[in-house]
Amino acid sequence: MTEETVRRFPGLTAVVVGDVMLDSWLQGQVSRMAQEAPVPVVSVDQIEDAPGGAANTAANLAALGARVHLLGVAGADPAGTALIGSLLRHEVDGPIITRGRRTAVKRRVMSGGQMVARYDEEDRSPVPASVERELVSQIREIADLAHVVVVCDSGAGVCTEAVREALAGLPLLVVDAYDPGLWRDTGPAAVLVRQDACDLVADEPFDTTGAPIVVTDDGGGAVVLREDRPPYRTHPNQSDLVGAGAGDTFTAVFALALAAGADAATAADLAQAGADVVSRRPGTAVCDADDLLAELGPRQAMPAKVLAERVATEREQGRRIVFTDGCFDVLHPGHVTCLEQARRLGDVLVVGVRDDASAARRKAPDRVVNSAEDRAAVLAGLGSVDYITLVEDDSPASLLRLIRPDVYVKGGGGHPDLLPEARLVRELGGEVRLVERR
Repeated sequence: MTEETVRRFPGLTAVVVGDVMLDSWLQGQVSRMAQEAPVPVVSVDQIEDAPGGAANTAANLAALGARVHLLGVAGADPAGTALIGSLLRHEVDGPIITRGRRTAVKRRVMSGGQMVARYDEEDRSPVPASVERELVSQIREIADLAHVVVVCDSGAGVCTEAVREALAGLPLLVVDAYDPGLWRDTGPAAVLVRQDACDLVADEPFDTTGAPIVVTDDGGGAVVLREDRPPYRTHPNQSDLVGAGAGDTFTAVFALALAAGADAATAADLAQAGADVVSRRPGTAVCDADDLLAELGPRQAMPAKVLAERVATEREQGRRIVFTDGCFDVLHPGHVTCLEQARRLGDVLVVGVRDDASAARRKAPDRVVNSAEDRAAVLAGLGSVDYITLVEDDSPASLLRLIRPDVYVKGGGGHPDLLPEARLVRELGGEVRLVERR
């Protein structure tokens, strides 16, 4: 289901409203220590400018294939010119209002891949009344044309009360907010909040609309909080943060996934994959659809507990779960045919791949050609396969009890009742089907 969701991104229209800034990266070598203080002197030889804040979310949306309109406020100054130029390179349309304040800038001084210093310039006062009126007018003019409206509110003065009122009641409003309480009356579809703002969520429960809250933590994944349902956690596929803007990427992917019809948990998984992509890249990076699909492939071999959560979410959406298992070493046309037939028996196909030890016991150690990781990666490239997990035992019984499939499928002839798992599957409320290997 995840690949199908990403394939729907092109053609969607998104409007982004919020606090834009310029991310500037100054690269150079440390030549000596300063005489005035014990700090390094960096001889800057390269400056890279990129959209930051709401502008970076817009750039990610465009990279993912959406048509994007960005509403924000910058200054009529060199930083504002650099910001608009960087947005044009990402094919992001304005309007950006360039009056009423100076452009916010984050400057990072880098040497040898390490950040030596960072200094910010920003104006966090509310925008002037005339600029506010123009923002409200633009929102009313273009917001209704969008499949999703994304708000990036970092508290820098753009999202005033009048702006929030203009955004209230839109069909699909996704808010990335430093203070979610300010948005409780706007009727959002989802609210994203950083980990360091969790106290705001705890002190003032955001429960007036039933919108899911997604708590993000740079490098540590995210937690989806929904009414009357257990929390759902995403699992990052990286450890070291190299670049910046992973939160902006998460917001962009999450919003487009909702617009493409995904539920909050699926959207969060996709958003986590996008955040993983940019976290490994230097500077302020973006994630495009190809990056996202490539990241999703190897991550499909997920732990059994995570798989159970995903299957539960799919089932809550009314989808029929099909499960099959095997070694899949080496993948051949018969495998592909069986998987395609299995997928047609339901809505979601889960494949259990025997791990190296189990495969060796089944086939003999000298007959196992590919590792479980490689076998799973090949299966992940098939359009018929939705989720992959590893089978560590000689029998998939523990997995069957965990995910309780509606249909258990095996390839080959004979009678379904002869399968060792047939009795268990039926006890769990499922059916057993055999498909031909052609």
